[in-house]
Amino acid sequence: MTTLDTRPRRGLLLRILPPSLYSGRARALIERSALAYSRAWLVFVSGVFEPLFYLLAFQIGFGKLVGDVAGPGGQLMSYVAFVAPALLAASAMNGAVFDATFGVFFKFRYQKTYDAMLATPVGPLDIAVGEIGWAVLRGGLYGLAFFGVMGVMGLVTSPWAVLLVPAALLVSLAFAAVGMACATFLRSPSQFDFIQLAVMPMFLFSTTFYPLSVYPEPLQYVVQCVPLYHGVELLRGLSAGVLDPSMLGHVGYLVALALLGVYATSRRLARLLLR
Repeated sequence: MTTLDTRPRRGLLLRILPPSLYSGRARALIERSALAYSRAWLVFVSGVFEPLFYLLAFQIGFGKLVGDVAGPGGQLMSYVAFVAPALLAASAMNGAVFDATFGVFFKFRYQKTYDAMLATPVGPLDIAVGEIGWAVLRGGLYGLAFFGVMGVMGLVTSPWAVLLVPAALLVSLAFAAVGMACATFLRSPSQFDFIQLAVMPMFLFSTTFYPLSVYPEPLQYVVQCVPLYHGVELLRGLSAGVLDPSMLGHVGYLVALALLGVYATSRRLARLLLR
C-alpha cells in the first residue's frame, strides 16, 4: 500500500477549515508548555518583580517629588496613578515577549521541537497559535498579578479598571505574535540583543513615564507609531475611567498587529520547516 504525503494538503486545509477544528491541537501545545514550566514556577514570579519595584519606587520616593500630572482628558492624577497602568502594559509585554522569542528560538533552532510536531497532525498555524497562546497566558498572569498589586496600593479607582486585565491580554497577544515572527529570523543567541534594542526604548519612551506632550512635536509622531504606546494609552484611559473614541484606534492597532504577527509566524514556520 502506498502512503501519501498529506503535509502540503494539511497546510491548505488549515487555510480553509474554521479555527474550531484545529484549536484542540493548539491547546495541546499550551498544555505542553504549562507542564514544562510546572517545575519552574519561580520564572513566573520573577517576571512580576521588575515593574513592581518601579511602582514601589514611585509610590514611596520619586512620586512624592513630582506631584499631580495631567492624565487622560486633562484629568489631574497622582504620578503613581499615571505610571501604574503603563507599567501594567509593560509587564504584559515583557511576559509575552520572553516566551515568544527566547523560548521559541531554542525550540526552533536547537531542540528541533517543531520538526517533531510537524510529523504529527499539528501544522504551522497550530504551532503559531499554540505558542502565541502560551505567551499571552504568561503575559496575562503578569498583568493580573500587577493589577492585584495596584488594587492593594489603592490605585484602582474607576469601575472601568476591571477591563485592565483583558486589555493587558490584548497587549500580550500583539507582542507575542510579532515577537514569535521575529524569533524565526534570529540565527544565534547573540542576536537577542536586537530584541532588547527594540523592547527597552519602547518601555522608556512610549509615554510610560511622561505624557506625550513633553516630547518635541516631530518625535510625538514617532512615539504614536510604537506598539506599546497604544497599549499604555488604552490602559491608562481605562484606569482613569476616561473613555474616548481614540481607544478604538488603540484597540484596532493592537488587533491588526496581532493578526499580522500570527499570519507572518505561520508563513515563516511553513516556509522553514515544510520545505
